[in-house]
Amino acid sequence: MTATTQPPRYFALLPAAGVGARMAANGPKQYLTVGGKPMLRHAVDAFRASPLVAHTYVVVSPDDGVIDSVLPPGLDGVTVLRVGGATRMDSVLNGLRALDGQIAPHDLVMVHDAARPGLTPALIARLIEGVGDDPAGGLLALPVVDTIKRSAPGADGGALSAATVPRNGLWSAQTPQMFSYGLLLRALGSAPDANAITDDASAVEMLGHAPRLIEGHPRNLKVTLPADIRIAEMYLAHKED
Repeated sequence: MTATTQPPRYFALLPAAGVGARMAANGPKQYLTVGGKPMLRHAVDAFRASPLVAHTYVVVSPDDGVIDSVLPPGLDGVTVLRVGGATRMDSVLNGLRALDGQIAPHDLVMVHDAARPGLTPALIARLIEGVGDDPAGGLLALPVVDTIKRSAPGADGGALSAATVPRNGLWSAQTPQMFSYGLLLRALGSAPDANAITDDASAVEMLGHAPRLIEGHPRNLKVTLPADIRIAEMYLAHKED
């Protein structure tokens, strides 16, 4: 069997160079303690516990002084890359470029938000199985169940309900989002505006691909506001989805 016909390996890449401004915390939100340990460690441990994942990479800022206490050097199955950028997309792209020569173009990379501590090995397996060999890759997501409103500014500065948006076909994106190393590197490298790329799937879509949507789980929520911590801890009290 030649190198080009080797089955793909699965890798995890977690961008963790953000400052978490909306959390109103004293430091980056990925290091906030949730359910007894930092959010980032919850996410990393989910990948470490999955027999399907070959290795996990975490991208942090070059001057990050906290990461070594959260992910001690030499931790099995984990490598810290100090190449974080100004935006999430920059961090992911820098991380991918740092792995040039270590990951084959057809290997699969799962990019996961460091602030989603509710990920489980079962959800990782669901994503891998659901995407299969689809060349466009795929992502965990949830069908939108709430009624969606489009707002308009009110005279008093508040928001008014201006229209109801049909929710048929609408999904709320989660992570991990999984694509081949070659496709993801090309998509992010050719994206015209880093600030316009809110997730990796949007960059892949710009190339004309349609990533597969795999139903995730509410436990895999992104901790953005202080109130989200209690919700995450409720889910973390139950190990599996």
